[in-house]
Amino acid sequence: MRRSEAGFTLLEVLVALVILSVAVVAALQLFGGGLRLARASGDHVEATLLAHAMLAEVGPEPLEEGTNEGSAGDYRWTRRVTIEPELRPVPPDEPGAETVRLARVTVEVRWGKSRRVELATLRAWGTKP
Repeated sequence: MRRSEAGFTLLEVLVALVILSVAVVAALQLFGGGLRLARASGDHVEATLLAHAMLAEVGPEPLEEGTNEGSAGDYRWTRRVTIEPELRPVPPDEPGAETVRLARVTVEVRWGKSRRVELATLRAWGTKP
């Protein structure tokens, strides 16, 4: 057996270690990026759940226009109620006709420096003319 064929040379081992270290560093960066993405996704889900809860707090009673604010943990929320003009789906002179009031309810949840979620819904209720 010739000396050049006897086994791995030091240069071959060093090249293999460099290739292995580059692959390990790339895998660690991907893992770290995945963790950051999972955390951001979890924060977004929590903010959306909070916004849903704030919308669900709006009861069936007639609403008044206005804004209220609050916080829950690291999240800050704002709920706005805007009353739309009256709608009359049937002619007002018909017996039993009700005026339908329509309100837009918007909840914005903010966290971090610039992250936010906004949900909106419409609420309707009838009133006798």
